[in-house]
Amino acid sequence: MIYAVLSVILAYLLGSISFAIIFSKIFMKKDVRELGSGNAGTTNIMRTGGFGLGAITFLGDVFKGFLACFIGKLVFANVFENGECWAIYGAFICGLACMLGHVFPIFFQFKGGKGIATSVGIFAVCCWPAILIGLAIFALGVLITKIVSVSSIAAAVTVVVCTMIFSFINAPANFWPQAVLATVMGVLVIVKHSENIKRLINGTEKKLTIGGKK
Repeated sequence: MIYAVLSVILAYLLGSISFAIIFSKIFMKKDVRELGSGNAGTTNIMRTGGFGLGAITFLGDVFKGFLACFIGKLVFANVFENGECWAIYGAFICGLACMLGHVFPIFFQFKGGKGIATSVGIFAVCCWPAILIGLAIFALGVLITKIVSVSSIAAAVTVVVCTMIFSFINAPANFWPQAVLATVMGVLVIVKHSENIKRLINGTEKKLTIGGKK
């Protein structure tokens, strides 16, 4: 049990590594939270620092989500009986811990990002078909609307719904734990987009720009 608890704590600490803040301070000599929208995430650093900086931020956030869930999956599978069942629980629980770390990072005054990029790595372990569909919806949304927040919210809802569908088909006995944990992560992403939703309603939400250029 102690190893399971430690894996969850480690997942939170991994999530708390905010690459947007770290890279902005290294390469831009500024805190990304003081620029643009003030969000410590891929979109804001891409807007203010350019595509390259946004790309490595995205990859870093994806990797930490993947690593946290992969560790959780391995640990839970080996410390509990019926390891195959517990492995998926470990992935989801550590995924949620990692996302909470990303949104509320202990290393950066609990002011982090919105969890979109991190969720890509999380669901790559928890339910990879769902994240592939979610990424397709995100890409389609950006192409059509040029608004990242709309695309992110649509992708988050898609991933949660698809996760429920795939978990019900593949492991109906484990449906509810997966459904609840996936829903909590989806709700967290949407709540973090509350200001974007207000701007969408008011018609003031900005379209995607990279380094100051559309």
